[in-house]
Amino acid sequence: MTARFFRSHRRQAVVVSACALLTLALGCSAEEQTNPPDAEQAAAVGEASGPPQSPFWVDPDSPAAQQVKQWKADGRTEDAELIRRIADQPTAVWPAGDDPGPAIKAAREGAAKNGRTAVLVAYNIPHRDCGQHSAGGATSEEFYRQWIGAFADNIEDAKAMVILEPDALPHVADGCTPAEDHDQRFRLMAEAVERLKKQPGVKVYLDAGNPAWINDPGKLAQPLWQSGLAKADGFALNVSNFQQDEANKEYGRRLSKLVGDKHFVIDTSRNGNGPLSGAPGEAWCNPPGRALGTRPTTDTGDPLVDAYLWIKRPGESDGACRGGPQAGRWWPEYALDLARNSKT
Repeated sequence: MTARFFRSHRRQAVVVSACALLTLALGCSAEEQTNPPDAEQAAAVGEASGPPQSPFWVDPDSPAAQQVKQWKADGRTEDAELIRRIADQPTAVWPAGDDPGPAIKAAREGAAKNGRTAVLVAYNIPHRDCGQHSAGGATSEEFYRQWIGAFADNIEDAKAMVILEPDALPHVADGCTPAEDHDQRFRLMAEAVERLKKQPGVKVYLDAGNPAWINDPGKLAQPLWQSGLAKADGFALNVSNFQQDEANKEYGRRLSKLVGDKHFVIDTSRNGNGPLSGAPGEAWCNPPGRALGTRPTTDTGDPLVDAYLWIKRPGESDGACRGGPQAGRWWPEYALDLARNSKT
């Protein structure tokens, strides 16, 4: 459906290029920079010109950034510049494995260097993804509590936006998660919200699927409340999906009215061309012809929308479908297609 593609192969990331910073500081665009500076020069520009419009942290070690370097070395200059459209933007960090600490610490320290906000995803709920492409998760309640505690501890007092458990509540609403697991899920998520909110700089958004998944937002209202929404900052929409901005905003407004006018964030990482039509059963998994969407920003023009974010990391596979690698693995050909089709 949405985030059933984020597995333990995450490498956290994204390189800041000078063009991305100059776009915001001087009004230029990637296309206008005929000789864009390297990453070191970009950092200097950022320090001299102040922070760009997007307040989110860009990590310099993403697969996209590495692909830029590789293709430049191979003489594929044009393709390398296209991949910069991904490498230059902030994307979320998905800590993998049994210890989220190292990935969170790296994000925290990187963001602190220039006063940015880290975007983080907690994705380790027991019985994750109903045993599908991203099956797994914590093996017990106690282990999940330890995992989310380590996640929160390593944020310390840094600024962070945390997207909590993609798919977990929509899978309750659509019946994929067995009824006997519902109470455990609500309990653990509510505890996770409370634990994360003890960190002074953290905002928490519970995942609420997308407009094409749970058509009636009323089916999500009670699960959200039972999972700690009252203490959270809001909910997240379109994680790893392709629904366009207006559809998400309309759906988000409807859901917000049902849950005390809570705010929301939208994943715009791959929704530039909207969803694939004509194949609803497979539309979520590596659909061809898609494009990067609105760049990450808090300047949304809508008082209910706190941010547009790239939560799904563009170029990472949704799963072993349409010739793609295992879920979460970098797929350069798919990344290149997203970047080439981008209108932003």
